[in-house]
Amino acid sequence: MNKFDERKKSFEAKFVKDEELQFKIKSKRNKYLADWVSEKIKKNEEEKSNYFQEIIKTYMYGKSDIVYGKSRVRPSKEEQDKAGDEAVFKKIKVDLKDHSVSDEDIKKQMDEFNEKAKSDFA
Repeated sequence: MNKFDERKKSFEAKFVKDEELQFKIKSKRNKYLADWVSEKIKKNEEEKSNYFQEIIKTYMYGKSDIVYGKSRVRPSKEEQDKAGDEAVFKKIKVDLKDHSVSDEDIKKQMDEFNEKAKSDFA
């Protein structure tokens, strides 16, 4: 194997490692967010666990009503484009609409929990 191939492999390995770390950070942040929202809307432990799953589905697929069964549900490209941080923000905003929480407060919590999650993996 020549030097170029070795270098390419090392860059690919680093990229995979970095992506895995980012995924773990976002997952941890979403767990913190789910706990925070659950506390605000007074969910019990089972509801809290279900809510965390809804947040994960929203982050991954852009919506939380994905149903899993024997067949795989594949979100469309349009649905995948709607996924991510913005989808999570919108879901939390809807869920907290009756609890006097501003958009700025939600975004602040998202940022703070993201930093907390980063420090968890440092």
